[in-house]
Amino acid sequence: MIGWFLYKPLADDGNIDGQIKYKISVAFRKFLLLISMTKKEKIAIITLGCSKNTVDSERLMNQIRANNLRLIDDPEEADTLIINTCGFIDAAKEESIDTILNAVELKKSDTIKKVLVAGCLSERYKSDLLKEIPEVDEYFGVEDYENILKNLGGELKYELLGERLVTTPKHFAYFKISEGCDNPCSFCAIPIMRGLHKSTPQEKLIAEAESLASKGVKELIVIGQDTTDYGKDLYGKRSLSDLLNKISEVNGIEWIRLLYAYPSHFPDDLIEVLADNPKVLKYLDMPLQHISDKVLKSMRRGITANRTKELIYKIKERVPGITLRTTFISGYPVEGEKEFRELMDFVRDVRFDRVGVFNYSVEEKTPSFILGDPVSEEEKESRKSELMELQKDISTEINSEFLGKKLRVLIDDIENDMFVGRSYRDAPEVDGDVIIQPGKKLLKIGQFYDVEIVDFNEYDLIGKF
Repeated sequence: MIGWFLYKPLADDGNIDGQIKYKISVAFRKFLLLISMTKKEKIAIITLGCSKNTVDSERLMNQIRANNLRLIDDPEEADTLIINTCGFIDAAKEESIDTILNAVELKKSDTIKKVLVAGCLSERYKSDLLKEIPEVDEYFGVEDYENILKNLGGELKYELLGERLVTTPKHFAYFKISEGCDNPCSFCAIPIMRGLHKSTPQEKLIAEAESLASKGVKELIVIGQDTTDYGKDLYGKRSLSDLLNKISEVNGIEWIRLLYAYPSHFPDDLIEVLADNPKVLKYLDMPLQHISDKVLKSMRRGITANRTKELIYKIKERVPGITLRTTFISGYPVEGEKEFRELMDFVRDVRFDRVGVFNYSVEEKTPSFILGDPVSEEEKESRKSELMELQKDISTEINSEFLGKKLRVLIDDIENDMFVGRSYRDAPEVDGDVIIQPGKKLLKIGQFYDVEIVDFNEYDLIGKF
């Protein structure tokens, strides 16, 4: 009777008594629905690691919602906690394990009832985790949506595969175009965890871009393990340029930002897209890892120092004003003082706009594992600090060149009465910001404005509107 009442309130027969009965039935129905909702198992997801994990979690969230399961934001209020882990480097593994252990403690104290672990760490170390942390209710691999949903009492909605519940500010979204990686880098365990390269068909990506645009997304941040390999498995050639041009035709998408481009097979036609397509930002993230031929050969990067330099200077020449971001590894086993000085000279000469540095960590079952870890953690940190100090000076010099100029800025947030935005030079989470002083006009989050740059520091620009 109650189940029937939830879905079929009494009809309004048009008279006063009927209207009263109808209003009471509607009110009672809402009350029963509220009780039903409060009894539903509350599910929260913690996402660790890179933006690719963010997309995976967003897809799982959408499936959870589609199954009429109750998804909440606060992990400590959840009945079931899902942890989407990262297993890329030591620091990421430690964060993942610490998060799992904290969740287990919450379970022991009856704060939460169930802990599920998914993602890269779980994919790679499931047998070890089962032994070391048996209190976890179940471990899942990468993108194992079907089995996670079964555990939650739901089912995979195949028609919704690829659709997401976007967790970033609604005006930008990460846009994953492929999964896995074919590159043989000696230090990297991604192929072990994510498998070989697999491109998502263009028609699915265009439909996803259209869906995101319809929800207010204006900036797509293109990601994958190696975005420059896109299309080779589906179309017999690398087709990233074609994909970017087609996505740029989607109404509502105004910015397209490219991350994770691999240097050794960088498509020449991609340079033309960066130069000529007004929606594809003059911004390129291309992790180089090192510049010494000795180190590059041991890393199995498939490129030499000379070819790397030729590529960078060709991009700079053909795409004036481009922002270049890269990452390097500090303390790779064959990196000595000579190789490190070569890297420092390279960074000084090229003057990258953005640089990230990661300490080398030994990864089981990777080719570099046999090399051990001869560079001490102290030396890795010392080299990393020296390189970042150099980059800080370079970044400050580059930022000074924007004084008095105007930049188109997308507003992300308001902090301490200041507007926080990004120009074409700034990817979210990893780059600097444009901090805008409050003026006569109230700026809106998710809108573009032409901002005059009036000051700067080593990483951020200060503007006024």
